Amino acid sequence: MMDQHGIVFKVIGDSHPGSHYLGYVKYHPDAKGDRQLFSRTYRQNSVVSKSFGILADRPECYVYSDTLGCVITGLPRDDIAVHYSCRVALKAIHEEPGQVAENRVGKDLLSIIERVVAMDAQDLIGVTGSFLLGCFNDRSDIDLVCYGPDGYAAAQELFDDLGLINPYEGNSLTQLYLRRAKYMEGSSFDALIKQERRKLQGLTVNATAHINCEPLRADHDKTFASVSSKEIGEMSLLATITDHSEGLTTPAVYGIEVQMILSSTIDEPDSFAHRITQMRSYLGAYTGAFRAGDIVHLSGKLVHTQDGARNGFGIELTPWNVRGSYVANLAN
Repeated sequence: MMDQHGIVFKVIGDSHPGSHYLGYVKYHPDAKGDRQLFSRTYRQNSVVSKSFGILADRPECYVYSDTLGCVITGLPRDDIAVHYSCRVALKAIHEEPGQVAENRVGKDLLSIIERVVAMDAQDLIGVTGSFLLGCFNDRSDIDLVCYGPDGYAAAQELFDDLGLINPYEGNSLTQLYLRRAKYMEGSSFDALIKQERRKLQGLTVNATAHINCEPLRADHDKTFASVSSKEIGEMSLLATITDHSEGLTTPAVYGIEVQMILSSTIDEPDSFAHRITQMRSYLGAYTGAFRAGDIVHLSGKLVHTQDGARNGFGIELTPWNVRGSYVANLAN
């Protein structure tokens, strides 16, 4: 979504307060940027917490989320200028390729869209990122999203088509590691590559551009509609993944069993250990990354969650933290 100041927000999650859409600044007007949109120069932002600084003179964009249990950034609903739809964008590019057809990465995107149309999956897969907004260049990635279980299955079929997308293999694995390691500090090469290869991502055949697809929950999925959270402190621990069935889509929720608490900002943290049963992430970085039986090193926020009559404790990998990084890395 774009607000009336020309700032583009990436909306996060599927549960929002009545006053705002929760999200972070993805593109903002900046003379030092390298993107052009509406005859203005824009800069891309890939670090979620930087939104606080970008919006420092916009206090109306700070909002408390009962679902997350903290203050995050968001777009006031009465300030929306443009609402971008990923599925509409895919269909529009297919019908009117325009400048996309003149871009070397865009040509690969058009081939991929043709495959989506041939699969009759236009309602299950959408285009996001710079091609959604029309501010792409020759260094752009291709960012897709898919919706619900049927969308995930369609995206898997798409990424298995070696005539369109090559998996990261051989020397390109180093490229993938460098792409991700700056956000997932502390992970070894082998462990990071193992979790990254579980995701829907690869390189386009002709332009060798990075392409990824983030699985989102289906439109009717209300998993987080009645969830509320309260922050208790921060915690680092080792845990075993017990259930990944809800971790294949964003927001991702994994069942966990704590093996060892390494550090904590709260007193007597071991008393919480057997009661911490979930890990959740609202960004796609950890969607689909883990499987039942994995041992994971987690560093995140300890929260108490309430969902109707159910309640419990979990580790939240919230990106709205300016003090350090919350991460989840494979430990085995």
